[in-house]
Amino acid sequence: MHDQHPQHAAYPTPPLIKRNIILFALSQSFNGAGMQLAYGMGPLMVLALTSSAALAGLSVALIGLSRFLVAYPVGRIMDAHGRKPAILLGLTLALFGAVALAVAMEIGSLVLLTGGMLVFSMGMSAAHQLRVAATDMFLPHRRGQALGYVALGSLVGLVFLPPIMYFAETTAPALGLHALGLPWMLIPLLILPGMVLIKLVRPDPKEIGMNLGRYYPGYVPPPHAAIGVRAAFSWRQAVRPLPIRLAIACNSAAQGNMAVVMVLTSLVLHGHGYSLTAIAFSHMFHSAGMFAFTVPLGWLSDRIGRAKVMIPGVAVTMVGAALVAFPQAYWAVTLGTFLVGLGWAAANVAATALIADHSETEERGRTIGVNDTCAGGAAVLMAVATGPLIAWSGLPAAGVMAIMISALPALLFPAVLAARRRARALGG
Repeated sequence: MHDQHPQHAAYPTPPLIKRNIILFALSQSFNGAGMQLAYGMGPLMVLALTSSAALAGLSVALIGLSRFLVAYPVGRIMDAHGRKPAILLGLTLALFGAVALAVAMEIGSLVLLTGGMLVFSMGMSAAHQLRVAATDMFLPHRRGQALGYVALGSLVGLVFLPPIMYFAETTAPALGLHALGLPWMLIPLLILPGMVLIKLVRPDPKEIGMNLGRYYPGYVPPPHAAIGVRAAFSWRQAVRPLPIRLAIACNSAAQGNMAVVMVLTSLVLHGHGYSLTAIAFSHMFHSAGMFAFTVPLGWLSDRIGRAKVMIPGVAVTMVGAALVAFPQAYWAVTLGTFLVGLGWAAANVAATALIADHSETEERGRTIGVNDTCAGGAAVLMAVATGPLIAWSGLPAAGVMAIMISALPALLFPAVLAARRRARALGG
């Protein structure tokens, strides 16, 4: 599913590119804590305001909905105006959303919580498109690693979450504040430095992607259609190549699985009486699975091929979902949520790199936006279904649903095998 490019090994990564990728990774280290707070504490925030387990999936559904709503429009902004303006717009939205969430918990408003979570998540989903910028700056044989370096920045951000929750849990009562609202007052202090770091990136990664030969002397990119000759972009054309369809299916399956598990983890541990700090610690392991191994996973996808990392990653999410839903021991649940994060990382990094391999720089933002829109749709459906399913049938039923959504990419395997047979026949 992915052609290797050994001839590219002769082109070292320029210092300017290294500087930019470091700035992106550092920005992620500041911004990552907010997204993990939304995933980990969101279900408990809804539960605190509604006392309804059936609505517990609302926050995760809103996160998925945000990605569904903004991924493609942000991709259009990126392709038309550059990568940096879209990322900075997203972080600005996230900042206002965080303030709204803090106020929502203090006044007990589910309506404001819903609006704040949607705005915050829309902003973070837009900022998450800096993955497009990472693929722009690197040659194809190093795109997986580039995505890994950016995601690794989120790992650094994990160290903020347990201390923030411990501070909130111990300090909020004395201040007369809600323990689930106080952390959101601190998130803007992390977003602002992240915005400054994005501003320091130059030139805009789109400019680099369109002129790789200028930054990698001697490199000659493969021929492609001129902008004036290329057909107008459409979703249908974007997903026509089988590798892109497989990438979207795997990424959406992993995202849908994770949406269910995010709701399950918080409810399972809360139901067994664990503190907010203990729940945040468990979610930290999940996030470690999402980000700690992105560099080796990216390197592996560059070396052995995207599909050989992407498909096993989806399988790992199935194992993790089973561990979260069925055992009741704290460390079993934590191991399960870690494995879901690890499988998602493999699927996401490899799928994004595969899509970048099959899309032009001028259209890459929109093509990856299509991928994220589909993943967001899967997350919405799964999160919305999780709460009622738990209320009616119990936690294990939601675990079974997470496993089933992960199995959906198998529907494309016959087409993949047929494509490989045709490729072998032509090669022979």
